[in-house]
Amino acid sequence: MKKILLASAMAVSTLSFAQIDLKSTRFGISAGGNYSGVKNAHNPSGKRFAFQAGILALIPIGKANQFYLQPEVQYFGAGETGKDKDAKGIDGYDAVYANNYLSVPVSFKAYFSEAESEFFGVVGPRFNFLLNQSVKNVPVSKPYYDPDYKSELGNPKLNGKAKSFNFGIGLGIGYSYKRQLELTARYDFGLSNTYPGLQYEPKGTDKKKSEQVLSVSLAYIFN
Repeated sequence: MKKILLASAMAVSTLSFAQIDLKSTRFGISAGGNYSGVKNAHNPSGKRFAFQAGILALIPIGKANQFYLQPEVQYFGAGETGKDKDAKGIDGYDAVYANNYLSVPVSFKAYFSEAESEFFGVVGPRFNFLLNQSVKNVPVSKPYYDPDYKSELGNPKLNGKAKSFNFGIGLGIGYSYKRQLELTARYDFGLSNTYPGLQYEPKGTDKKKSEQVLSVSLAYIFN
């Protein structure tokens, strides 16, 4: 956590000395698909396909037409699925653990050159605020995966309720066509415990549950 705060402080300090040209800010819209999972949760688990869409601002940094700050506001679907089979190979359950967020990624964006059409890289934090959580087909053997589960004998905090806020760090690469139509692939590494209640699971399954998301999105930036 200290390293994250130090890196954030350094980034803010660097930007404070940079020439940020707010008057030349451009705005855009984006949409795409997410392929997400949660480490150490809902085992055996699988990936979830979801949707993202939002708006962005492209703020120039410095005089070169190469470096930018790109804050965004998105609807961002994440979570995972769970599937298991009995001893005869018959599906026992087919669960869905869907977490949908109002997401705010803030990225430093660098084009590889000043060319009009060029590749670029992005890096920066993502802040997720939970809008809703949808859980379907919770396995009978693990009823505490339900976010509304109330333990009768164990810890009352044991349940599958998703945390209302989480954050992570994202890395991505993309291609821009005439600095207007842009395709981006990004991977977000979750740094928060997505399901704090599941830390009270039986010993051996009480590891941190962090959300990881691979996304591909298409953006259109207005002149």
